[in-house]
Amino acid sequence: MLSKRPRYGHSVAKCFLLFSLVPFIAAREDDGQSKTKIHAADRPSSESQLELRDVVFVIHSQRNSYHVQQAEKLRTDLLQQTRALQQNAPIILLLHKLSDTEGTWSILPLLPYFSSHFGKNCSWIMFLEEDTRVSLEKLHRVLRKFDSRKEWFLGKPLHDEESTIIHHYAFSENPAAFEYPDFSAGWALSIPLVNRLANKIQEDPLKSDFTIDLKHEVALYIWEDGKGPRLTAVPEFCTLSEQSPATQHCATTVSSRSPLCGQPVKSENIFVAVKTCKKFHFDRVPVVKKTWEKQTKLLEYYSDYADPSIPTIDLGVPNTERGHCGKTFAILRRYLSRAVPKTDWLIIVDDDTLISLPRLQALLSCYDSSEPVCLGERYGYGLGQGGYSYITGGGGIVFSREAVIRLLASGCKCYSNDAPDDMVLGMCLNALRVPLTHSPLFHQARPEDYARDFLAHQTPVSFHKHWNIDPVAVFNKWLKDDKHFDVLQKGNKEEL
Repeated sequence: MLSKRPRYGHSVAKCFLLFSLVPFIAAREDDGQSKTKIHAADRPSSESQLELRDVVFVIHSQRNSYHVQQAEKLRTDLLQQTRALQQNAPIILLLHKLSDTEGTWSILPLLPYFSSHFGKNCSWIMFLEEDTRVSLEKLHRVLRKFDSRKEWFLGKPLHDEESTIIHHYAFSENPAAFEYPDFSAGWALSIPLVNRLANKIQEDPLKSDFTIDLKHEVALYIWEDGKGPRLTAVPEFCTLSEQSPATQHCATTVSSRSPLCGQPVKSENIFVAVKTCKKFHFDRVPVVKKTWEKQTKLLEYYSDYADPSIPTIDLGVPNTERGHCGKTFAILRRYLSRAVPKTDWLIIVDDDTLISLPRLQALLSCYDSSEPVCLGERYGYGLGQGGYSYITGGGGIVFSREAVIRLLASGCKCYSNDAPDDMVLGMCLNALRVPLTHSPLFHQARPEDYARDFLAHQTPVSFHKHWNIDPVAVFNKWLKDDKHFDVLQKGNKEEL
């Protein structure tokens, strides 16, 4: 049995800095005119008191080797900046190293640890994504504006344009009324707030079943139905490209580099499996054929009915209204058989998934197919009580061949054909200690279900669902090849 106790390394005497920002492509510019919402009475009596060592920096790292490397690069950059500023080196924590339990990435279970280790000697906990770019000098100036003796929740605000399924239709009467942080720009909690939340968790353990959109759920937990602080907007927390001329005021930016680490993976090396059923052969399947099927070289449609006009393959698994676990495991077994060409990568999608294969090819150049890789949009179940993570199926689940080999060799099986396939896969892979790697470029829902500013600095890989949209128009707007991929094909690669 895996240890459920956090693994935190050596004990700490002083505090230090780090900050959170989301990865990959940056596009749209921030509104530099907005003002930080603090009053004169909230300002510290002396803005010179805060030192960088009073801030603990937490990088939202992951266990996959590529992401470990990205997190270490950010850590090195922060330490180099600290030396240039002639300050004491801050404590920089890599999230994936803090615990053996799967719930670490959901942040809230770690608040008691942050409180017990840093609650007396530090002022701030600063969270950063791996691809956040930070100016420590500017960040230091920003944090000094706030009285760290009070409760603060700082970030770049996002809000919903309409009530959305990924937020359980919260604030349906006025979705824009509630703001939550864009993790790509980084976000911060003052220690008094961390201490209070830690006490709350210890007195009333976390009960949430599902973790779907972490940034929204963290904000809801902190707000506590109006008893806690709302997010305070910090205009210096930006999601502009680090190369944008409009970043003079920004303490944080987003890496302008695309997720391309070498030559894109060849389309001949990605096997695409589309799950469908007879009732959608003339509804959803034609959308795939009009949009992204032409981008693939190896694709098969799996159904409960063999239709040579598409064609579809009947795997001998009856269709189910939900779950589809039996069908998914049949696909995995077929992938390792001689019935299909041998490839390093497999992606399983639904028949109402919209995806860009060229963007996926570029993204996969960052991953080692000899490692067990399972990639997509990560959700969680019961993480506050030692649950598990899983890659949600609608946005697409990417497997390296090695991951499929280990999964099937383990003997893990569906408990029924209509069991939720993505959750069963999550349980199996968690038991095998295969990292479930999150990419915010995969999306379980439609573009309309995400905050406009959140999508503005992305180059998405996928979306899901045809509800009340024209799926072909959505594909053409969000996923069709563009100038970005003209650059990719010319071999503009990221130095690692």
